Amino acid sequence: MSQIRIPAVFMRGGTSKAVVFHARDLPAEQSRRDEIFCQVMGSPDAYGRQLNGMGGGLSSLSKVVIVEPSMRPGIDIDYTFVQVAVDEAVADYGSMCGNMSSCIGPFAVDEGLVSVADTATRASVVVYNTNTDKVYEMQFPVSRGRAVEAGDFEIPGVTGTGARIRLQYRDPGGAATGKLLPAGSVVTPLKAGGTTIEASLIDASNPVAFVRADDLQKQATELPQDLDADKGFMQTMESLRRAASVAMGLSETESSTSLSAPKIAIVAPARNYTALDGRRYQADEFDIAVRIVSMGNVHRAITLTGAMCVATAVRIPGSIPHQLARVSETTNIGNPSGLLPVEAEVSCEDKIRAVSVTTYRTQRRLMEGAVLVSDGLI
Repeated sequence: MSQIRIPAVFMRGGTSKAVVFHARDLPAEQSRRDEIFCQVMGSPDAYGRQLNGMGGGLSSLSKVVIVEPSMRPGIDIDYTFVQVAVDEAVADYGSMCGNMSSCIGPFAVDEGLVSVADTATRASVVVYNTNTDKVYEMQFPVSRGRAVEAGDFEIPGVTGTGARIRLQYRDPGGAATGKLLPAGSVVTPLKAGGTTIEASLIDASNPVAFVRADDLQKQATELPQDLDADKGFMQTMESLRRAASVAMGLSETESSTSLSAPKIAIVAPARNYTALDGRRYQADEFDIAVRIVSMGNVHRAITLTGAMCVATAVRIPGSIPHQLARVSETTNIGNPSGLLPVEAEVSCEDKIRAVSVTTYRTQRRLMEGAVLVSDGLI
């Protein structure tokens, strides 16, 4: 078969990378799109490296973003996120990627989907995420009608600095389940392998099951590769994740749980640890230690939606993260790549409600042009 070209841009958003498409350049049928996305990423790959595609062998490097102008009042752009499995021919739409959400506004401006004046120094873009039915507003610097990438803002997990992007997510509770507390309580017992473990099941930006690291004989300061290598631990985490999915109403059975949602995380009080880059962090520098599992692996840098859920959970009285964290105005999260600050506003007046979550990222356009796929896919 010959190959055809589909216009695309390869971008880094936060600690992830994705191939970004205009919706107008893709087939309307989702099944055909999914075949294209899997081929573009190089999935499935039994070797786990995606050498025959654009993927990088990790969930954070096997992503697709679809962007189009929005027809919704007050919204500028619609954003759809697709998580492509590495070892399976699966394109999963079950969650949003907070990291890649940071590139939507700059992409829209640079591609002419959102106009800014040549004299403007900052842009504000309102984005609707189709995966979660949620809205966020992003603000970022611009110059001569294009997004600025250079700056002095640094995020853990990314070498170098960039222009700071402010992301504020409105009403993030119930992104996947419709409820901030989908199990109806702040602590829920889950069963895995004949053992009952307490968990807090929180759905803010993305649904996450939080369990105490101590209950699994861990500290939440371990290196990701060491946790990945502990097969018994990873099997227990997957069993708990599937049980959490049923308890949260995300699936009817544990066997039908999706790959991307919910996430599951171990949490612990802040303690000294060494990050992936070798930097040593002291316990008084941050508020809570977290290690989160995504698509079957411990994330090298906490997912941004996971971090937003952590910050929200810390402010929910009685939740496991609240029990273990030092509660402050900004929650500094200790994760494998360093410290990530997130601001969350939670109202506990009539009922517990997540009002907003604010965080900061950087992004960069890495390559532009077209991806090549088999002509039979179009």
